Amino acid sequence: MKNFHTVIVGGGPGGLACATLLARQGKEVLVLERNSAIGPKVCAGGIPSVAQGLGFPETLWEKSFTSQRISSNWQHAVIQDDSPIIRTVDRGRLGRWMADRAVTAGVSIATNALVLKIGENRVHTRGGEEFGFSFLVGADGSSSLVRRQLGIPTENMGVGINYQVQGNFPEMQWHLDTELFGNGYAWIFPHQDTASIGVYARRSTSKPNILLHRLHQWGTRYNLELKSRQPQAALINSDFRGWRFHNRFLIGDAAGLASGLTGEGIYSAIVSGEEAARTILDAGYESQKMTQLIKRHHQHTRILELASSGKLTGKLVLESLIFCLRTGLIPFRALEMGIDQPS
Repeated sequence: MKNFHTVIVGGGPGGLACATLLARQGKEVLVLERNSAIGPKVCAGGIPSVAQGLGFPETLWEKSFTSQRISSNWQHAVIQDDSPIIRTVDRGRLGRWMADRAVTAGVSIATNALVLKIGENRVHTRGGEEFGFSFLVGADGSSSLVRRQLGIPTENMGVGINYQVQGNFPEMQWHLDTELFGNGYAWIFPHQDTASIGVYARRSTSKPNILLHRLHQWGTRYNLELKSRQPQAALINSDFRGWRFHNRFLIGDAAGLASGLTGEGIYSAIVSGEEAARTILDAGYESQKMTQLIKRHHQHTRILELASSGKLTGKLVLESLIFCLRTGLIPFRALEMGIDQPS
């Protein structure tokens, strides 16, 4: 059995961000990724503009937008700013870039390494390997084994259904149609030569097969032929119940840090991954970023609960939000998971 300072279960953006920071401080780190390749995942690929502070090269961004169109049953709004509000990224390219950066820092990455069992100070993979650890980080997504091993339940989940459609799509669009999607929304997120077109909603209020049918209805309305294509679906965990458990940490979707309101999760995963690394390096570290991120997450959860309290109430809540965005009473960034960067 080989021992590592930190074993990270999951090779997504959060796990790789955590691993890179630790390795740069001389720690021996192993990332165990269950899939055969780092990067690909069902994801619309939207990242708030505050992600510019994460050190990604401009070449990673597929498209940047200084405006977004938001439509509902009652109104339409175009949110604009002088600088990009949101950018899109291809998860495959992002994963490969982050993996290369991690390996350069000294991280060991194992693919096809599904973790089946977690002991007191070691993990066991499907391939029969054992790896010891001083610290364990769960970056293993919405169905996290590390979370289950800690005895933390998961109740609040969203479901996202996505199509990647070839073509040139000039606008980023959000469609909050409460008749079709309840407290969820459909989206068009343009990339370089394609667009992510899909729907997100709370799983407790929308069964996936019904949600898919309603997405097709909406697509027909906007001359988007989706039925003949192959959809992809993923669960999104927004059930946050903590992230630090002695020598074990949960980050990103494993911690339930995705937004239950929007499904946004890439930025939260990266920030929580880096902050977990800083806490591992310094047990006395007090993370201002995590405090802000959790506060923003709670705000999103409260809005979602209001929007889920009844059909009419939900419609009024969402329409009020759009009105406030349209009139400038609420800045769009207040509804993103991006946080102010502490000085």
